[in-house]
Amino acid sequence: MFTGIITDIGKVVDVIDTDGRDLLIQSSYDPASVPLGASIAHSGVCLTVTEHTADGWRVHASPETLALTTVSRWRQGTRINLERSLRMGDELGGHLVFGHVDGLGTIRSIEPEGDGYRLTFSLPADLARMVAVKGSIAVDGISLTVNGVTDNSFHVTIIPHTWGHTTLGDRQSGDVVNLEADMLARYVARQLGQH
Repeated sequence: MFTGIITDIGKVVDVIDTDGRDLLIQSSYDPASVPLGASIAHSGVCLTVTEHTADGWRVHASPETLALTTVSRWRQGTRINLERSLRMGDELGGHLVFGHVDGLGTIRSIEPEGDGYRLTFSLPADLARMVAVKGSIAVDGISLTVNGVTDNSFHVTIIPHTWGHTTLGDRQSGDVVNLEADMLARYVARQLGQH
């Protein structure tokens, strides 16, 4: 369980194809503070630490994870948002995030807006009913507030802090991102028989 508040930007330092894919991740987290078996959100994808390295860790992505997320696109040098799992008693600064990607979106546009930016994303049809104005959505693991939504897109406003402390500042129109709907919306949709 996560909050969508990014605490580090890591980097993929190696990609090893196996029966899925192993990735070596570099981070400013102290490796000694990251236990084997720890769950860490990697740009919104919950992956398990399987081995320590000098300046990070190794994770394994299954074929299903590769098929359903942007992990299959990551290469050596790819920068990724990182968040350690939530502990009981931690402040919930964003919203509750599983680290289970619901779908992929594409950045349609990035436009300056005041001191920040307005980003518009494509929205898969099966997620549209779970996205609401003033509701929460995780984009590459970042907890964001939805400012507008249509049947096939949504937009958010990014403040300068978020722009500078996440990988959103690296993004361009056409880039693909991981999307996770708010878990409350997911359960409401399930109860209404819509998912």
